[in-house]
Amino acid sequence: MGDLLSLDFMRQALIAAVLVGLAAPLVGAFLVQRRMSLIGDGIGHVALAGVAVGILTGSMPVLTALVAAVAAAVGVELIRAAGRTSGDIALAVMFYGGIALGVVLMSKSTASSGNLTGYLFGAILTTTSSDIVVFAGLAVVVVGVTWVLRHRFFAVANDEEYARAVGLPVMAYNIALSVLTAVTVVVSMRVVGLLLITALMIVPNATAQLVSRSFRSSLVWASLIGVLSAVGGVVGSFYAETPSGGTIVLLAIATFLVVSVVSGLVTRARRAAHERAERHDHEHGPQCGHQAIPHDGHIDYLHDGHRHAAHKDHYDEHDEHPHERPHDDHAQPEEVSR
Repeated sequence: MGDLLSLDFMRQALIAAVLVGLAAPLVGAFLVQRRMSLIGDGIGHVALAGVAVGILTGSMPVLTALVAAVAAAVGVELIRAAGRTSGDIALAVMFYGGIALGVVLMSKSTASSGNLTGYLFGAILTTTSSDIVVFAGLAVVVVGVTWVLRHRFFAVANDEEYARAVGLPVMAYNIALSVLTAVTVVVSMRVVGLLLITALMIVPNATAQLVSRSFRSSLVWASLIGVLSAVGGVVGSFYAETPSGGTIVLLAIATFLVVSVVSGLVTRARRAAHERAERHDHEHGPQCGHQAIPHDGHIDYLHDGHRHAAHKDHYDEHDEHPHERPHDDHAQPEEVSR
């Protein structure tokens, strides 16, 4: 790892990877809640037209792409709010219109096709110092605003009608989230590419949902997984001599698959530990004559060598744990829970 950090371009690449890995999943979490996971693809294709304008005019493609992406994001939300067409149709029009305009404009440019390919699929090793400055500034804005407004974004994404009822400016927050998405797409285009950015927004969130118990913890997990995937992908692409964007996404998907398998095994093991007891007429209680054992805030009753725990209309059966001391037969569950 030391030899990588001694290279200027690798240090810049790793900084960019951390910025993107942190910002993309954070914004993507709310896109998943809104069921608009693919908006990143649509905005990415409009950003392609902005890149083409930048290359054609000799200006900074990052800035022209940012203008195009933000305009597209606001346009989609205005179309959705007007109710004249669905969000899916608006995305489709933006998707194909953006890529068509980008192709037409690039055909008029004297630049090589390799320049465009770098924006489509990522070319993080060619990231310049000026790119890092722009990316860092944009990433700080994205992470800061998203984290501060996370509660309001969550409320609007889950139930727009309820959000309106409590006085939240729903349209303003929807536009704000779309603009943050557009900025994230532009920040990420040199790292994973415009065609793959949605994967880094969504896959870490899918993985985080398997290991987290709250939305807030899922945001933290998603960003952590995003950073590890981005940094690991950059390092892996350097040694394997593969495209950085594809390597990052494949690593994120591999992480999702591994966590899915492990999570499934853990869930199955937990279910096996809580077998349903055979139905019997005996009802357990303080005066039932069976030993009462406190366990995780409730009472288990020792019956036929097994422990029975009341669960709705039946009893779950547990194996006896010798290290837990039996409770007084006449103990009240309320006293134990306290």
